[in-house]
Amino acid sequence: MVRPSLTELDHQRGHRLGRLLREARGARSMPEVAAAAGLSPETLRKIETGRIPTPAFFTIAALGAALGISLDLLAQACAEDRAA
Repeated sequence: MVRPSLTELDHQRGHRLGRLLREARGARSMPEVAAAAGLSPETLRKIETGRIPTPAFFTIAALGAALGISLDLLAQACAEDRAA
């Protein structure tokens, strides 16, 4: 199965998600948050910088739990382009 190419909106959504996660992480270290979410620090870095613009649902759910961010807030942040 071939994955369709990402659109500019996909990339923008990934950058918004990354920004939200960075802000929520605050002063906590990347390795600390990654470990709490069950991810590698490298994966978290890629998500925060938008290099992985469409992470898996369970990855986002784990990060939300580790950072105390509801899935509703994460979904809202990622859906902002639909309202525009």
